[in-house]
Amino acid sequence: MLGAEVVFGVVAGAMAIATAVLFWTIVEARSRVIGWVGLYLLAMMGEMWVAPVIYWDDPTGAGLVTGLSVSGLLMMVSLAPLLAALARARRRGAPATRTAEGPVRLGLGTVSLIAALVLVNEFLMSWGLQLASGGAAIVGGGLGVFVSGVDSPWFIFTMAAEMFLTALLLRSRLPRALLAVVLVQAAIMLFSPPALGGPTWSALAIYVSSALMIGLFVYLFEYLYRHRQFSAGYGAYLVELVSVFGLMMAGLFVWLYFGDATTFAVSIVLEMVVVYVALARPSSFDEVPTTPWQLRPAWTFALLSGVFVAEVCMGAVLSVQLDPADYVGAFPFLPLAGAPGIVVLNALSNGFWFFATAAASSWFLIMMGLEMGALVAFKFRETRNLENRIRLLLMMGCYAAFAVFYPSIYFALVFPSAPDPSTVAVLGWPMGIGSYPLAAGVFGVVIATYLLTGVLTALFGRRVVCSVFCTAPLMYQGTAIDAMKSFNRSSPVARKYLSSRFSAAYSLTIGLVMTGLVGTSVLSYLDSVGTLHLYVQGTDPSVFFFVASFSIAWYVLFVAIPYAGNYNCVTMGWCYTGVIAQAFQKIGTFKLKVRDKQVCRDCPTLDCAKGCPVGLVDMPGHFRQKGEFRSTKCCGVGDCVEDCPYDNLYISDIRHTVRRLLGLPETRPRRTGVGGTIAPAGRPHLAVARTGPPEGAVPLPMAGAATSAT
Repeated sequence: MLGAEVVFGVVAGAMAIATAVLFWTIVEARSRVIGWVGLYLLAMMGEMWVAPVIYWDDPTGAGLVTGLSVSGLLMMVSLAPLLAALARARRRGAPATRTAEGPVRLGLGTVSLIAALVLVNEFLMSWGLQLASGGAAIVGGGLGVFVSGVDSPWFIFTMAAEMFLTALLLRSRLPRALLAVVLVQAAIMLFSPPALGGPTWSALAIYVSSALMIGLFVYLFEYLYRHRQFSAGYGAYLVELVSVFGLMMAGLFVWLYFGDATTFAVSIVLEMVVVYVALARPSSFDEVPTTPWQLRPAWTFALLSGVFVAEVCMGAVLSVQLDPADYVGAFPFLPLAGAPGIVVLNALSNGFWFFATAAASSWFLIMMGLEMGALVAFKFRETRNLENRIRLLLMMGCYAAFAVFYPSIYFALVFPSAPDPSTVAVLGWPMGIGSYPLAAGVFGVVIATYLLTGVLTALFGRRVVCSVFCTAPLMYQGTAIDAMKSFNRSSPVARKYLSSRFSAAYSLTIGLVMTGLVGTSVLSYLDSVGTLHLYVQGTDPSVFFFVASFSIAWYVLFVAIPYAGNYNCVTMGWCYTGVIAQAFQKIGTFKLKVRDKQVCRDCPTLDCAKGCPVGLVDMPGHFRQKGEFRSTKCCGVGDCVEDCPYDNLYISDIRHTVRRLLGLPETRPRRTGVGGTIAPAGRPHLAVARTGPPEGAVPLPMAGAATSAT
């Protein structure tokens, strides 16, 4: 049997090479006649497999005759369109050989036909080789045949090889970014867990494909940061790609958790369609770049949605694979049966708890930390300000400690007899009230948590929470995601929250959030002392509120950045921990200050306001009039300090206050030569421009950036 497997492998390899060469021939054809011949040969490859499939399904003389007859008939039928096309070309005098012009541009119909032929060919080969190698039982009728054929190694490995070879043959016509993405796609397809089955292969394939997908997402985000404009073809391809990856990871979870590989098989077919449509029309990637993605909220939302669905499902897959004792059975799926209303409610409940459980899992947070942490590392490399560099390092360290080490390793490995998290101040209550049921025994921990964070916030500003301790800033402050702060000024919804004033929308959000926090906390306490027995879907009210806020709403609004704006947990005020930190900042000394008000008055760039991730566009007016800016909305990211081309801005907190009280200089002297020469008398030489934006960046609209202080 091993010898037969080797022979089948050689056949599959030859099929992959032949298909890649024919695909390349059709795409590179400089006359339609050559393209038609290539199409016929591609169709004939599939038709040749019809006879073996029929015979291996019915290994008798009658089966052999039937197979040869059907295969021959199909070849004759497919030959007719080719002969008709050749006749038409001869009548019209069309050249039958290569011309001096470039390759013939293929229409969408032709491209669809090519993709269909490739898929059918590989499916027939896969089906046939399965029958020849023992005819694994195929159940479920046509659907069972489809799933068995697509999820087999003969289909998946062959298609991965074809994708790889085709991309290499067309490499001279493909943009470097597209070539890199397609090659990684081929590797991800190669490591498809259902292809071989078995625990060893499944585990290896899940680890490798997850690592490859994480690397690919990092590459795509960094590409977006470096290239704000690209062709419509490449933009459409990226959205299609991440959407298919989302479906693929969802299918992988369903296969791993329920044993059903149908969704995964559909995703494999769709991925191949996306790839072959892209490779068949390489000229579409050379078109004139379209509107910058920062001005295309619908496209950006679609991309973020596809990536995030893939990440959530990948986190669920990794959790089930790596921690089966904790996660097998942890996703509470209710039956989708009964009255329509019950089915809808159960479906919503299933989606809610799957999303919440996956998003709160350690492996999802580790994966997100690797992806977004890589983007923060890229930002760190570009950051000049020492204080900002230190804050970025602290932020990454806190994410590793509070999102990964403490919940995942602290108990299981390092401190197996450690106290319950609900009894540990700050660490056990990273988001404060709502992390655990609000029982009388944990009031001390809650008070200690807010006392510690409150004191630190009063001394150093709410950046202690919103830009260091919290896990959110790691997601928001990487290169590509940070660039999405432009939506704060262009989105109609996000514009309602601009500036340091408390708009009606902001006040309403805070009121609703704090009312929900207080209400669920009271219910939680009354439940704990036995006065009430009120639970939400079997969960403590305050815990449910916490889950809905930070395992559901936070990620939904993260994906909705193109409409809600970046850092919307701060800009909109819906994070109750941030709102509480905001109150402590109000009584502290934290503020933004300038070294020379005249420099700000002469500044034409308003880079400080453009760089603010929470849309405090009125800060330039305050700098010009008062020389300082104080807002409880400011979360101390420091992008304004970094982006000031004249090194005229700094963050002032308790350290600077103490120095001033001691009669010492509050901060170091302003540097010269940063983004331009500082003119005599401390005024900037405005004719000298700072370093330009990343490649492809364009000016973005500012709303109220020059507003005077109020």
